[in-house]
Amino acid sequence: MTDEASKWIVHGERTVYESDWVRVGLADISQPSGQRFEHHTVWFPAPAMTVLIDDSGQNVLMAWRHRFAPDIWNWELPGGIIDAGEEPRETALRELIEETGYRPRSLEPILVFEPAVGMLRNPNHLFLGRGAERVGDATEVNEGKFEWVPLAKVPELIQGGQIKNSGTLVGLLHYLAFPRDDA
Repeated sequence: MTDEASKWIVHGERTVYESDWVRVGLADISQPSGQRFEHHTVWFPAPAMTVLIDDSGQNVLMAWRHRFAPDIWNWELPGGIIDAGEEPRETALRELIEETGYRPRSLEPILVFEPAVGMLRNPNHLFLGRGAERVGDATEVNEGKFEWVPLAKVPELIQGGQIKNSGTLVGLLHYLAFPRDDA
């Protein structure tokens, strides 16, 4: 349902910092109440991630890894930044092979979500991979240690704070809520 009277109006936007990894802007906006001010915007390049389920349907492939910015360790799905001219599905497949050495037998989109809609522009593309064929060794060596984690253990990992990455949380919770047995 769209209510145009409740829409925020953007009168203009300017970039205050830009690199390949982040763009920070200031948008001149008006709220429905009529209040007008500058609001920060942040752009990050879009990633693609995969919930890869093994042939038994009982395990998901994830990496235990450190993230320096928040200084945390957590379990994460394989994935990475979508390169210029690359489709999200191509990125998901490329990243799976580079990070894990596995190719899924099937790969389908689950959903696209925005992790922080208040000021962040960063569409995250999630895919579901079924079955895993080992096609070589991982070529990216700084992506953590990948392991097959039992799906039955995922709720405990989430509740215990061992999964903090938004893409991993959304992908796993979506899969657990809407499992697909037709693949």
